[in-house]
Amino acid sequence: MSDIGIDDLPIRDELRGKSPYGAPQLDVPVQLNTNENPYPLPEQLVRRIAERVAEAARGLNRYPDRDAVELRTELAEYLTRTGKHPVGMENVWAANGSNEVIQQLLQTFGGPGRTAIGFEPSYSMHGLIARGTGTGWISGPRNDDFTIDPEAAEKAITENEPDVVFITSPNNPTGTAVEAETVLALYEAAQATKLSLVVVDEAYVEFSHRPSLLPLIEGRPNLVISRTMSKAFGAAGLRLGYLAAHPAVVDAVQLVRLPYHLSAVTQATALAALEHTDTLLGYVEQLKAERDRLVDGLRAIGCEVTESDANFVQFGKFPDSHAAWQKILDQGVLVRDNGVPGWLRVTAGTPEENDAFLDAVRAVRGATPGPPKGMKEQSA
Repeated sequence: MSDIGIDDLPIRDELRGKSPYGAPQLDVPVQLNTNENPYPLPEQLVRRIAERVAEAARGLNRYPDRDAVELRTELAEYLTRTGKHPVGMENVWAANGSNEVIQQLLQTFGGPGRTAIGFEPSYSMHGLIARGTGTGWISGPRNDDFTIDPEAAEKAITENEPDVVFITSPNNPTGTAVEAETVLALYEAAQATKLSLVVVDEAYVEFSHRPSLLPLIEGRPNLVISRTMSKAFGAAGLRLGYLAAHPAVVDAVQLVRLPYHLSAVTQATALAALEHTDTLLGYVEQLKAERDRLVDGLRAIGCEVTESDANFVQFGKFPDSHAAWQKILDQGVLVRDNGVPGWLRVTAGTPEENDAFLDAVRAVRGATPGPPKGMKEQSA
């Protein structure tokens, strides 16, 4: 059989020359490049997952609950308690990761002949999923400090008349949050053009200094809040995402969801995790403190740092960010080169991992060593 490449196949034109999403997976001592929660699930939760999965396994000869009613009910209770806004099961939809949530939204409200806009740099999967669903992608502007200029963004929406608007808060890879007033302004601009769907991606909101934008869905049927259990719940391997919106949006995405898309095992595992919300959010508080320590430590070394409301920090600026990435990797620490010129991104890890990272950056920049390991944690 002769060797052929992807572009030799009859794939769609908009996919030609593109690369799949993915971060380097390298076997190094400290891996801080994929925004994972560094803390393993507590043993009590692991045992509870085993119990729930064993119970689900007894019925694996049957299809799972197609509508995930129990899971959506528990997610609604979690949102109501932490988001300071009452939502019911009918407001919530769940899927295999927030990426599938985004995909279902674009399958429903985007598609061929329609467009979506995001304000870049931002989460690159929004554009990739748009292309995968045949939705045209528009790159909207950001300020030099990576915030969204409401007037410039409103202008981009008015001129392009997109069918879907993405607002990521906190933003990935920059960590910046978006003011509620900005979201409202963009929502009004989107409704003035063609009643566009506005999706607020809150994958990292539990790490934010600011409250969730969940209350904004009240009285706004075209506003969607997207969430994930991958980060705050420390369950990246679970692949469970969800949204909160008007019940009509929940009904609409079910037109495109695959039958029985959430397995019984996934639902059981997610339900077990939700039983241990308080414990898991305790880890979030530790990570927020470590995130803030990274910000202070990087600035002490002489780095520029973007204000972060996430579990990661964007830092720089480097004449050659990829070369800086490689030098940090040579010190045994893997961070993320997102392609934002001059900047890199590091995930908040354990205190020991963060110490190793700061030492690596000092070595790269030729800065003087910091205090002995552990001292910063004790004084924080």
